[in-house]
Amino acid sequence: MTGTRAGSAPPAVPAVRVPRRRGTELALLIVAVLLSVYGYCDVGLAKNGTIPPGAAGYGAGLGVLALLAHLAVRFRAPYADPLLLPIAVLLNGLGLVLIYRLDLETPNDEAAPAQLIWSTVGVGLFTAAVLFLRDHRVLQRYAYLSVVTALILMIVPIFFPAVNGARIWIRIGGFSIQPGEFAKILLAVFFASYLAANRHALAYTGRTLWRLRRLQLPTGRVLGPIVAIWLLSVGVLVLERDLGTSLLFFGLFVILLYVATGRLGWIAVGLLLAALGAFAVGSLEPHVHSRVQDWLHPFASIDAGDGPNQLAQSLFAFAAGGMLGTGLGLGHSILIGFAAKSDFILATAGEELGLAGLCAIFLLYALLVERGYRAGLALRDPFGRLLAVGLASIVALQVFVIAGGVMGLIPLTGMAMPFLAQGGSSVVTNWIIVALLIRVSDSARGQPLGEVAQ
Repeated sequence: MTGTRAGSAPPAVPAVRVPRRRGTELALLIVAVLLSVYGYCDVGLAKNGTIPPGAAGYGAGLGVLALLAHLAVRFRAPYADPLLLPIAVLLNGLGLVLIYRLDLETPNDEAAPAQLIWSTVGVGLFTAAVLFLRDHRVLQRYAYLSVVTALILMIVPIFFPAVNGARIWIRIGGFSIQPGEFAKILLAVFFASYLAANRHALAYTGRTLWRLRRLQLPTGRVLGPIVAIWLLSVGVLVLERDLGTSLLFFGLFVILLYVATGRLGWIAVGLLLAALGAFAVGSLEPHVHSRVQDWLHPFASIDAGDGPNQLAQSLFAFAAGGMLGTGLGLGHSILIGFAAKSDFILATAGEELGLAGLCAIFLLYALLVERGYRAGLALRDPFGRLLAVGLASIVALQVFVIAGGVMGLIPLTGMAMPFLAQGGSSVVTNWIIVALLIRVSDSARGQPLGEVAQ
């Protein structure tokens, strides 16, 4: 028998890297584009009996965008997760199909062409981010610049007229933008940087305020940062009447606090403060109070003889979809009204694709979030880990808040479903989120297997 001599060092294990899987990504992108084109054609056949004349252009445009994004990933992020980009393309393509389907009911108010332009801008920024941001850790240098910029973006809409009861838009002529969509990325960068630098101090509790069985909550001194963020989120809600943004910002901070410190006390304090803030503002602010009342009594307008409101009509759409749906183009979700293409677009998916299609969409979102968490947990540096978890949590929180609102689980918030809903600011920022997750996952999967964090 042969063996190593006593005292000799074991042979070095060669560094092994995970497969790149760029071919898998390309194949999935082709499937995503073909499914989107099929949906586009199916809408035309259902409504007019013919394939829409713009089907070839739509397919070519979406295919070119997907190819450009793939080439950027192939050459600049070769080890990136192969599922992130195809999921984003499929969701974006499905969103364009649903908006086009609703446009057929409102020929004087078409939104699909503008959404395609914004999608192109989003893919362009995605490509630029992948090409020029070679290391996600560079963002840590701009933490305080990020938070200052985010606060400015959050404050500016206060000075513009309210739209549908909320001050979350900047409108100049025919151009409009929602600054809060960009602020959420900047806040994720700041939170990740701040918590990565101070995670040990936040994890230390010393003497506790109180104990509940084995649950240990942080001291009063350490509670300062989370109380400040709570007050900021409530301030945004009061001044802009934007329940969704305040819940998103506060929820993001609490999730990252828990990930950074591993202490359940932050979750308990976060839930308590969020509940207190929501109760106070929901009781005192008329716009938010009306939404709470609509949530508690969705059929009150029917009982009063005024017909179904938006939430009731949304619930009717989900019920009409059944298990397999009515088929693309054959539903009546346009009866929801002016927000059918934005806040309530998920009702169109539920009615025309049914419970099966709705579950498939939720699984796509769940897979996107899971791959983001996976990339973050595999990284060694705390900033990258928190950044990936924060970005993935933004998507998860948005999907929960929006889906819960249109299904009657929680009060409506007025946010946009990622990639699906009409909204240029939303689709652009979601593409930036995917680009950053691509960059983080490339760093995570590109390191030798022996160096991956356990």
